Amino acid sequence: MTKERLYLFDTTLRDGAQTNGVDFSVEDKVLIAGMLDALGVDYVEGGYPGANPTDTRFFTEKRTNRAKFTAFGMTKRAGVSLSNDPGINTLLAASSDAICFVAKTWDYQVKIALGATEEENLEGIRQSVEAAVAAGKEALVDCEHFFDGYKANPTYTLACAKTAYDAGARWIVLCETNGGTQPDEVERIVREVAKVIPGDHLGVHAHNDTEQAVANSLAAIRGGARHIQGTLNGIGERCGNANLTSIIPTLMLKPVYADQFEIGVTMEGLQGLTALSHRFDEIVNRAPNRQAPYVGASAFATKAGIHASAIVKDPSTYEHVKPESVGNHRRVLVSDQAGRSNLLAELSRLGITVDKGDRRLDALLSEVKEREAVGYSYEGADASFELLARRTLGHVPDYFTVESFHVTVERRFNAVGKQISVSEAVVKLIVGGERLLTVEEGNGPVNALDRALRKDLGVYQDIISDLELIDYKVRILNGGTEAVTRVLIETRDETGDSWMTIGVSENVVDASFEALLDSIIYKLVRSGAKPAKG
Repeated sequence: MTKERLYLFDTTLRDGAQTNGVDFSVEDKVLIAGMLDALGVDYVEGGYPGANPTDTRFFTEKRTNRAKFTAFGMTKRAGVSLSNDPGINTLLAASSDAICFVAKTWDYQVKIALGATEEENLEGIRQSVEAAVAAGKEALVDCEHFFDGYKANPTYTLACAKTAYDAGARWIVLCETNGGTQPDEVERIVREVAKVIPGDHLGVHAHNDTEQAVANSLAAIRGGARHIQGTLNGIGERCGNANLTSIIPTLMLKPVYADQFEIGVTMEGLQGLTALSHRFDEIVNRAPNRQAPYVGASAFATKAGIHASAIVKDPSTYEHVKPESVGNHRRVLVSDQAGRSNLLAELSRLGITVDKGDRRLDALLSEVKEREAVGYSYEGADASFELLARRTLGHVPDYFTVESFHVTVERRFNAVGKQISVSEAVVKLIVGGERLLTVEEGNGPVNALDRALRKDLGVYQDIISDLELIDYKVRILNGGTEAVTRVLIETRDETGDSWMTIGVSENVVDASFEALLDSIIYKLVRSGAKPAKG
């Protein structure tokens, strides 16, 4: 049976750029556009040329090889001729394959937001699309507030969509702008619109304000739409956009869609999805969502012992797809709820060979539960767990000894009279019989300790020189300033791999130092470093 083609439109670089805290540089945009192009999306919407210097520079040349490079902008303004509309002229001059116009299609928005008549709005849609087509560009129209507009005045909303289609637009995209329409409504309305505009010219653009952007996108497909707009990791203004990182594997791995449709992403590309998702988070300096479907660190993680026991026998008992199909992997968490099945499965994943009858397993399990009782949480710090396991099973060399460390924090006025806070750390180490002393300043006590600890590790310095602390989390486990504190640190090296380590203490600096030590020792272990000779 011939499958129908679905087209993926990525708006990460335009709608995603409206995410609070996200600010793309031109270099970021070039890199991300290349990633999306390689993934296999059909359209990469790069931004709004003319709206800001970054987007204007980005559209000075085409940035994709396969995907259609798409510029975004408004339809012609009311009361201004096409030739005198600077926005339209900038879009036509941009180095893009396509133009995606955003058009008001709710009569209320036309009146309130545009201050135009319904006829002026229709004429602006028509002239904008015709101008793009005449310039040799593919035209798309994002019908803003379409679903709310349709529920209020279906006649006018359909007239806007039909005007765009008749003018030559390749895709009429129905936008669920406010994010409140429910999936059954989306499917019904798209089905009704498909009676007027062919489904192979219909698209959907969903927002996630009720956590249903993915569901609404799939509902639109069932209603007849064949073009889906979304963003990497679901970023976007307010609560985000439809998450293509979830939609793509659903379309490819779930028979209800995979048996009927095909997309431009290959199975090989799908296997790189987790790495791409995490790489994108690195670029925008966000910690990956551990519970993200398909690509999150917890997406295929199991904690309860009875579940782990079943997974060891048959992974499909608690997995809806194979983790490897999206480039992820199975994790059996070790915690205070763990049994021997969890422990054996996790040790196997870590490459630690141990007989299931080894009595040291009982000691390790007991140690984990005792530590978690006082505040450790190894399900979120697998590197520290691996070190604990290897130590219990006798597999971690004594690389160095920390003789002592000392941290001071001083608040003072600098040379220009500005009040500043300076931290200084002194760390004394013994490496291979040699006593080393390092001193460093930092933005705070933890930063100073981190810099001092990694400043000179003797024979191991070259191995740890590429380490970078990329995330630092502190949690107070009980009340008061004397409370027990848990610190989680994420460290990355030049390979792009990262790992989590943990420290627990009544002293936040001591807890931080414990996690820092684990991060360095873990790097030495995975690098195969040998103990220094004394």
